[in-house]
Amino acid sequence: MEKNSRIFVAGHGGLAGSAIRRGLQRRGYENLLLRTHAELDLTDQGAVRGFFENEKPEYVLLAAAKVGGILANDTSPADFIRENLEIQTNVIDACYQGGVKRMLFLGSSCIYPKLAPQPLKEEYLLTGPLESTNRAYALAKIAGIEMCWSYNRQFGTKYLAAMPTNLYGPGDRFDLQGSHVLPALMRKALEAKLAGQRTMEVWGTGTPRREFLFSDDLADACIHLMCLPDDVYDGLLNYDDAPLVNIGSGTDLTIRELAELILRVLDFDCELRFDPSRLDGTPRKLLDVSRINRLGWKARTELAEGIRLTYDSARAELEAIVNSQKTTQ
Repeated sequence: MEKNSRIFVAGHGGLAGSAIRRGLQRRGYENLLLRTHAELDLTDQGAVRGFFENEKPEYVLLAAAKVGGILANDTSPADFIRENLEIQTNVIDACYQGGVKRMLFLGSSCIYPKLAPQPLKEEYLLTGPLESTNRAYALAKIAGIEMCWSYNRQFGTKYLAAMPTNLYGPGDRFDLQGSHVLPALMRKALEAKLAGQRTMEVWGTGTPRREFLFSDDLADACIHLMCLPDDVYDGLLNYDDAPLVNIGSGTDLTIRELAELILRVLDFDCELRFDPSRLDGTPRKLLDVSRINRLGWKARTELAEGIRLTYDSARAELEAIVNSQKTTQ
């Protein structure tokens, strides 16, 4: 990508998309095409086609998606599969119709089978049953990978799919019903600290292992992939294999260890109480990141530092949420 290339960051207001936008701007990319949901509804096929016809993006990073934690995925599966299929179908086809040079589709590590060997290699795709709590979301993302693969094979497009592990960072969501585990635990810890509580509830048993990636590291990885030399980039589009690259930190920890780390970062000491009646999800999800490491990228942000940066960026928002909750009780 050239510094003046027309680059559409779909979903630039979300956790992943906002980090990609920041990363591109830091590197001097001057011609970013950005639209809020109010300005461009990506589930509207006509609106998406009109945008591509008028703006003619050369490169597209598709970070827009309906996302949520285990509770949201388990209770609203129809919303997750419908909206994500609509978004990615409209954008990927518009990329083809508009002659986009390269497109990067962001998926999720939940595409891999629930009980696949660890760490999860790209070739484990479609080798076993999925985790039931987020199967609808995972199947939508798998369909997006297949769509990239199919368009590459039939039309000679250059669409790559990147599968990030669990993301966190500035701009994350902290509502307990819809957020992912790390921001949910961060909010619970702050609530307990401000209330002077000596215990904090954690959903599940605390034994599942999870890998986490700071959102700015994801952005670096995405930009790195989009800027690969033609011969290297094209080598990732072998028609015999899915055009797929894992993006992760390469390390994981238990939910208990994560909760303990968050407490240390927030300088708060309390007892953790686990609720085994809540869903645990997949026992372990650790990505094999050897492919992207060979391409010259590695995650740089240690988890404790990333949690501190996230907390610092969201402290005022979190305290306002907690305080407003107190006044309504």
